[in-house]
Amino acid sequence: MSVDDKEKSKLLNHGTSRWFTKEFYFYYACFCIVVPYMFKVTYNLSQSDHPNYPQYAHLLSEGWILGRQVDNSDAQYSQFRDNIPKLIPLVLAHLLFSHSNRRYFHLPTIRFSLLLSFICLVLLHGSSTFKILSLITINFFIGRIFRGSIWNPSLTWTFNLCVLFLNEYYDGYRYKALLGPSYEWLDEFEGFQARWHILFNFAMLRLISFNLDFYWACQSADNKESHGHSDTMTDKERIQIPWNIETDYNYLDCLAYVIYTPLLLCGPIITYNDFVSQFKFPSKNINRRFIMIYALRLAITIFIMELTLHFLHVVAISKAKAWEGNSPLELSMVGYFNLVIIWMKLLIPWRFFRLWSLADGIWVEENMVRCMSNNFSAQRFWKSWHRTFNRWTIRYIYIPLGGTKYFAYNMWLVFTFVALWHDIELKLLAWGWLISLFLLPEIIASKVFSEKKYGDKPYYRFVCGLGAVGNILMMMIANLVGFSVGLDGVKEMLTKIFGTANGLSFLLSVSFCLFVAVQIMFEIRETEKRRGDPKWKM
Repeated sequence: MSVDDKEKSKLLNHGTSRWFTKEFYFYYACFCIVVPYMFKVTYNLSQSDHPNYPQYAHLLSEGWILGRQVDNSDAQYSQFRDNIPKLIPLVLAHLLFSHSNRRYFHLPTIRFSLLLSFICLVLLHGSSTFKILSLITINFFIGRIFRGSIWNPSLTWTFNLCVLFLNEYYDGYRYKALLGPSYEWLDEFEGFQARWHILFNFAMLRLISFNLDFYWACQSADNKESHGHSDTMTDKERIQIPWNIETDYNYLDCLAYVIYTPLLLCGPIITYNDFVSQFKFPSKNINRRFIMIYALRLAITIFIMELTLHFLHVVAISKAKAWEGNSPLELSMVGYFNLVIIWMKLLIPWRFFRLWSLADGIWVEENMVRCMSNNFSAQRFWKSWHRTFNRWTIRYIYIPLGGTKYFAYNMWLVFTFVALWHDIELKLLAWGWLISLFLLPEIIASKVFSEKKYGDKPYYRFVCGLGAVGNILMMMIANLVGFSVGLDGVKEMLTKIFGTANGLSFLLSVSFCLFVAVQIMFEIRETEKRRGDPKWKM
């Protein structure tokens, strides 16, 4: 038996299922009572006869489900939601031309993709297209001039970090301010998406990917390593195996990669090596059935989001801080369902643009592989939340900085960058540092109380469950700080929840419910482990 077969056999025989034990029947009973009650409490807060309703009613919009108003007050998701009618014709037109070229015209696919992407770029960003092309060109020449020298990654990172700050500081560089009043007319031709610099953060990741993939390709060429390319390459090999440094890292291919329309606005993220490989050797992961099922899943997810926004107005409640007189349970439900909506508002655009890319023949990974509520580990959480960005940070930041050898130090740099990349504001820096801080207890506990040493003990699963409860509470706090109510809002919520006479008893009740949920999460992963699904590690 080979090593791989032994490992697979070990995974498949890992423990026995607990799904039909008395312990888990008790957990099912808890779920059947607690989860519906959570929805009921939050629904009651969102009723028009609630005393706090007038405080946030102005943030609601006219809805279309059962006469309910819709909470469309999240600026990020509302922009996507309101523009879906404009995006769908663009998607259909892009795919029509792209597939027509493959079937009838037979022009080089990556060049034709560049042409389509350039047209879409002009429609989206108008005269700001010149600014975007200028930044891409400067970055390209940094890579081409310094090639395999250490100056390539050093100047690439310096340039792109400066762009990150300058884009924000100069608000996208108005032509009037740059060239004088006579060029103000260019500012008026701004396209459908005027604030190009907000979404340029994703292009920045691709700029760094291009130069660093080229840098490693140059080093590989210097070391005379062989480059094996074929249609049998694995997804990992598509990322890692470099291409010909003279022909495959050219300016037009760089442009085609950076401004590729389906992934232009918000990803998912793909590396340059992987992108080029799929034009030369199309991925075998994509087929019509997969695309149709994925489109159906997206439609169902959007409908669930619509139901949530119509019946649970937690975003508006948190924006207006309309929680006067609410009980600790009610306040915690506002926080929890805010996190659920944050998860869905990111999941939907990522799936939409991934579907577009898949339909165009470019395979990109799913960004979110688990429900937000199915996470107990801070480390695993980041493997399944914005997964392609996580892989990008590992490839281009974490490993070059020393990887696991300096993990305790690297994570502070990684999460500081992640916070600044999202937006340059204090609450996101606080979020990044809180995440780094909250990772430490899990890292220490996993070293001291390891599965290898204690995994066969009957109490191991329950002790891990207690630690996971603490993890979940800390992750909820950190994400509410970064992406919802901010540091002051979280302080106010925590004060109102735990500053009351029954705050401690409420905390114990919440901890018990989370403990039950964690045991279910553990068993889900054990089931995945038994069937050999690598997802169990996330």
